[in-house]
Amino acid sequence: MMIFILASGYLFTVYLLLALAKRTGTKAVATSFPLSAEAKHKQEISVRTKVTQAVNSQ
Repeated sequence: MMIFILASGYLFTVYLLLALAKRTGTKAVATSFPLSAEAKHKQEISVRTKVTQAVNSQ
C-alpha cells in the first residue's frame, strides 16, 4: 500500500511540474510574438501606401 501512495505522489508531482513548464513556455513565446507581428504589419502598411500611390498616379 505504501508503494502505491508513493508512486501516486510521484506521478502527481511530475504532472504538476509538466503543466507548470508548459504554462511558462507558452507565456514566453506569447510575449515575443507581437513584436514580430507588429514589424510585419508596419511593412504591409508601407507597401500598401506605395502601391496605392503608384495606382493613383496613373
